[in-house]
Amino acid sequence: MGTAKAAMQLDGRTFVQRVVDALRDGGCVEVIVVVPQGEATVTSAARATGARVVVNPAPGEGPITSMRLAINQLEEDVDAIAWLPVDYPLVDGDIVRRLRTCVTTHSATLALPVHEYFVDGVRREKRGHPAVFTRALFSELADPGLDGGARSVVHRHLGDAALARVRDPRVVTDIDTPSDYDAVRSGQTPFSDQPPELAPRGRA
Repeated sequence: MGTAKAAMQLDGRTFVQRVVDALRDGGCVEVIVVVPQGEATVTSAARATGARVVVNPAPGEGPITSMRLAINQLEEDVDAIAWLPVDYPLVDGDIVRRLRTCVTTHSATLALPVHEYFVDGVRREKRGHPAVFTRALFSELADPGLDGGARSVVHRHLGDAALARVRDPRVVTDIDTPSDYDAVRSGQTPFSDQPPELAPRGRA
């Protein structure tokens, strides 16, 4: 992005503030923000949210290291975590709350949102964020031999996951580039419905 993504603004709030707000509004008891060591701008933006801030000394090893640091901060009575990367600042508390309900209602170890959309009249779907992992999966996430990070754990348990099917492209809107950022600010989101193209009429 050329700048600290967590500190970027969208509708008057930083990305990290929006993510923290979504988790809080969704009913999470505590929100932990894991920041890379030596990133003063990111750390400042994270502290401004009022969430607990934890520093990751080795972020280059991938997002799973941040997840493990967050899990290690939890009390024994915490049943699950909602994992929401800062790249998804459009997610709101409603979807977090719905996923928490899915885990409880279906007695699932994992819950994910699935965005449904149509391209030329054909239904498609894409998994999004946040992901809710219950304590039953914490040991797998903490396994130092885990290959592929949290994504591997998700794939391993997809068969018994609770999937919240939604018509909400915000759960799959990953802002990674300046063009992504510009598109969102102009009201565009990826994986939106695309109506069938009209075939050109032949001449009479």
